[in-house]
Amino acid sequence: MKVLFTAIVLIISIQVFPQRLGKLAPEKEPEMFPSNSWGADIMFGEGGFGFGTFYRKTFNLNLSGFVDFSISETKDDREIDYYDPYFGTTFTPYKVNRAFSMPINFGLQYRLFTESLTDNLRPYISAGVGPTFIVTTPYEEEFFNAFKWAKMHYGAGGYIGFGGYFGESKKNLVGINVRYYYTHIFGDGIENLIYQYRKSFGSFFISLSLGTMY
Repeated sequence: MKVLFTAIVLIISIQVFPQRLGKLAPEKEPEMFPSNSWGADIMFGEGGFGFGTFYRKTFNLNLSGFVDFSISETKDDREIDYYDPYFGTTFTPYKVNRAFSMPINFGLQYRLFTESLTDNLRPYISAGVGPTFIVTTPYEEEFFNAFKWAKMHYGAGGYIGFGGYFGESKKNLVGINVRYYYTHIFGDGIENLIYQYRKSFGSFFISLSLGTMY
């Protein structure tokens, strides 16, 4: 996670620096990109990989609204994976359930530095809130077979984040962002480790966004 975070900062810094050198050039009017976009997110988090999809509607040059949905595994911070050299597998002591988070978030995205940066780099901040669904499956069962005993849990949450879109294409959308998700589960919470219930937790994700504008 630290390596990926550092890489993102370097990419954005490399893009920003040459644009500062070009401030003496004649100012160019900001481009107006298509107002609708949708696509997919490939997510890398503390609990593993995840996938998502999004739809974004642009209201004006700086402000957009969005809705997104994602699926990723969520783990207890106290989980420790061990490798079994005899069987060639990994296992987590005291783990009783796998848990998969499926949030739906509605939010706003605000573009930064519109006047000082060219359209080749479009940084933004974003925030969203909405319902969260958590599916748990028994850890002792085989991964796919365990979904026969899946249980649904309900909660609410949201995230804040920052990132940027790259390139001047008015058809293809490419971006990277960092988000911090917060989730609160209703009821007793979820049990990843035996007798250890989680009701409120947070996690960082770095995601690559690929989509189309129209």
